[in-house]
Amino acid sequence: MSGNTFGKTLKLTTYGESHGPGLGGIVDGCPAGIPMSEAIIQQELDRRKPGQGLASTARKESDTVRLMSGVFEGVTTGTPIGFLIENEDQRSRDYSKVKDVFRPGHADFTYHVKYGGIRDYRGGGRSSGRETVARVAGGAIAQEFLRNEGIAVYAYTTELGGIAAEVDDVENAQLMPFFSPDEDAIPKWEERIKQVKGEGDTLGGVVEVRVVGLPAGIGEPVFDKLDACLAHALMSVGAVKAVEIGSGCDAARSLGSQNNDYMTTTGFSSNNAGGILGGISSGQDIVARAFVKPIPSIAQEQHCMDVEGHRVCMRIGGRHDICAIPRINPVLKAMTAFTIADLMLQDRRLGSRE
Repeated sequence: MSGNTFGKTLKLTTYGESHGPGLGGIVDGCPAGIPMSEAIIQQELDRRKPGQGLASTARKESDTVRLMSGVFEGVTTGTPIGFLIENEDQRSRDYSKVKDVFRPGHADFTYHVKYGGIRDYRGGGRSSGRETVARVAGGAIAQEFLRNEGIAVYAYTTELGGIAAEVDDVENAQLMPFFSPDEDAIPKWEERIKQVKGEGDTLGGVVEVRVVGLPAGIGEPVFDKLDACLAHALMSVGAVKAVEIGSGCDAARSLGSQNNDYMTTTGFSSNNAGGILGGISSGQDIVARAFVKPIPSIAQEQHCMDVEGHRVCMRIGGRHDICAIPRINPVLKAMTAFTIADLMLQDRRLGSRE
């Protein structure tokens, strides 16, 4: 399987399956001297770990990270940073009855075809949402690099189950249930989750990411545009089915006179471009939204097909989230941070900025 490495100058390679011994990764290209510890990475992993909140799976994992290399006396050494997160609460027996069935909405069929019928069916193996735990660990390293540069990355929920939130305090949202920037939306979301859970169904939503403090001039102007790289990073997360930058789809429905961010002596008049012009950062906040599909494992009878081509009807067992939000938020934050850090380091390597 190829495609397990992300980034060009700052690189993250991940490994592991949902029900294997563990998951982990290697971050290569991180400069020396960045403050780093297991506690720094653990803080981000704790935001993502299962078993928290109404929407989360009942699977219990501490997601405890072990640093294996690349850090000495509290700082990065400039050598590859290896880390490991062991699986502790696998229940592979939950998946024995789906061994030969292509579950709706999952990657079972496509993995079966691509790899000649060889796949780890336990929780989806490499295609499981649990794969993202290694992304969060790698992203925590990138975030620490950005923090040293005065750059902050936030991820917060703007919609869940069709119920929108007002974007108020994005910094405080990091401490709120569902990473909500709107306190009034929280009880509405909780009620919606209870309702849908009782029906044996699942929900989707929208997560907005914001990068604050990124200077102008980051990003390459043709194929490696900053917005193109961000879209790639966010779309690489399994549950994400669409990405918007800035005003996104609304821009297609507006007039040029409405959408243009004209400049004044005090800065830009608006930020419909999401902080990116011509694929290069403008110095404004970078704003992107990821549209997250409902979890495909629902507690209802569904029509399926088995590997022999027979139609079957079954209810998927196991322990699953009702909604990928809020556990996906730290993942999207991590992928955004890694993208920004990688482009900044590319810029420095090419010597285009002092």
